[in-house]
Amino acid sequence: MKRVMFLVLISLCVSMAANAQTRYVKVPAGYLMVLRQGDDLFTQLEAFMLKEKAPAVNFTGMGFVNARFGFFNQQTKEYDPRSFDNVELASMQGTIGWQQDSVSIHAHGVVTDKTFQAYGGHLLGATVSTGSLEIMITVHDKRFERAKEESIGANVLQLKD
Repeated sequence: MKRVMFLVLISLCVSMAANAQTRYVKVPAGYLMVLRQGDDLFTQLEAFMLKEKAPAVNFTGMGFVNARFGFFNQQTKEYDPRSFDNVELASMQGTIGWQQDSVSIHAHGVVTDKTFQAYGGHLLGATVSTGSLEIMITVHDKRFERAKEESIGANVLQLKD
């Protein structure tokens, strides 16, 4: 019984260490983030922005995800969502700025399924499925602010010198 409890404790410690592992490192071009199964993309990007106090960033990525996309409905000014599980994120790109002192993520991407059918658009959220998700982050020296433009009903990145 003691041996079983010891093995359970060791397993728990290994699991906790895996969850606490480093998600990104600084590289000459910016930062390389590697997310693992179960990690939430937007949560990790927001944590990065807050920890690094980044003024604004662009990012690209690829990997394996469960993704939720949205198509912006001009009449309702809301996203019509659609989810795709266990797909390959063939391409993702986005910007992260600020909106009223909160992190504001804008991402688009393309996923493919096992039949090589591709789907894409505005990324509403994603979690890593099997495998990993690799993200290259480029940090900018200027703070980007996003504001809602009522004429189109969407948040738009504001460029100020």
